[in-house]
Amino acid sequence: MDIANFKLQIAKVKIFQFSFFILLFAFLLSSCVSFQVGGEIAKGRLELTRGDPKVSLPYFQRAAALDPNYITNFTVLREGVWTYVGRANYASGNLPEARKALEQARSRYEHDYLARLYLGLVLSRQGERDRGSKEIAAGLRGLGEWFGYIEKYVQEGRFWDPTKQIQGEMRKSLAMIDGREINWQELTQNVEWIGMEMEREIDRVIEEEREHRLKEAENSRP
Repeated sequence: MDIANFKLQIAKVKIFQFSFFILLFAFLLSSCVSFQVGGEIAKGRLELTRGDPKVSLPYFQRAAALDPNYITNFTVLREGVWTYVGRANYASGNLPEARKALEQARSRYEHDYLARLYLGLVLSRQGERDRGSKEIAAGLRGLGEWFGYIEKYVQEGRFWDPTKQIQGEMRKSLAMIDGREINWQELTQNVEWIGMEMEREIDRVIEEEREHRLKEAENSRP
C-alpha cells in the first residue's frame, strides 16, 4: 500500500470514529432529554390527579418545551405531552390554550384518544357542540377499541378496568351522543370522569403489575 492510500484509509477510520461518537453523543443526549421529560410529566401527573391543574401545568409545559413529540410509555396507554398541557389548561379554565395544545396533540399522534376526548370537551364549552360531540364520540370509540385490543392481545390488559366501570360509562356517554338530544351537563361530567379515571387507572395498573411480579417471584422460590 502506498503512502497516499494509507493516509486515505486513516482518514476514513477517523471519519468513522468521529461519526460514531457523534451518534453516541446524540443517543445519550436523547436519552437524557427523555428522562427529563418523563420526570416532568410524572410530577405534573401527580398534581393533576390530586386536583391541582394550575400547579401541574408548568411541569407539562416544560416537558413540551424539551420534547414536543414525546409520547408517554408508563403503560400501554399512550398520551402525548401536548395532551397533558391541554388537559391541565382545560381543568384550569384556560380554554383557548387548551384547544391549541389538544389540536397539537391530535395532529402529532393519531391514537391519542384522550386528546380527542378533551378537545371535544373544549369545543363544546366554546359553543361548537356539533364538532365537539363528534370528537368526544371518536375518542370514546377509540378507547373502546383500545380496551378490546389490550384485553385480547396484551398481557397487561387484564389489569385495566377489571370492574368494567369505565367502559360502562363510555357506552353510556356514546348512547347519549347518539340520542336525539344531548344533556350536555351530564355528558360533560361523564366524560371528565372517564378522562380522569383513565389517568388514575395508569397508577393502579402499575401497582397491580408490581404486586403480581412480586407474587410470581415469591412463588418461584424453592
